Amino acid sequence: MKNELAIKALNKIMELELAGVVKYTHYSLMVYGYNRIPIVSWLKGNADESLAHAHKAGELVTLLGGHPSLKIGSLLETEQHDIGDILRESLAHEKVALTAYYDLLKVAEEIHSVLLEEYAREMIVQEELHLDEVNKMLRKPGDLEPFTQ
Repeated sequence: MKNELAIKALNKIMELELAGVVKYTHYSLMVYGYNRIPIVSWLKGNADESLAHAHKAGELVTLLGGHPSLKIGSLLETEQHDIGDILRESLAHEKVALTAYYDLLKVAEEIHSVLLEEYAREMIVQEELHLDEVNKMLRKPGDLEPFTQ
């Protein structure tokens, strides 16, 4: 069945996004210091966004006749709770999610699904903008060069 690859890719996205809900919620609880309030708000917003992304991926799974996964992506506790560490972990998580959306785009092109192509492209744009936002947060004030790990 041609939809099987798409369903598998969408379930992977759903699992990654659900892991994002847990990670961002955890991170929001572990922020301390002078800048706590805006960073906690930003992290909670990311958790909400991840949940919305997971829900959309699940809806597409059922649209294609599949069964949404009950799994959650990798959740490793690093015990690193410095804001910089949290942001670097966020950056790494978002890169994995971005790769999953690019994988879905390839599948969508192979099965000639405009719906999935448009969805994947929209999500790639959102993830790339989010990566840029995190990258800018990791820079020192005045640094114009992108952050690299």
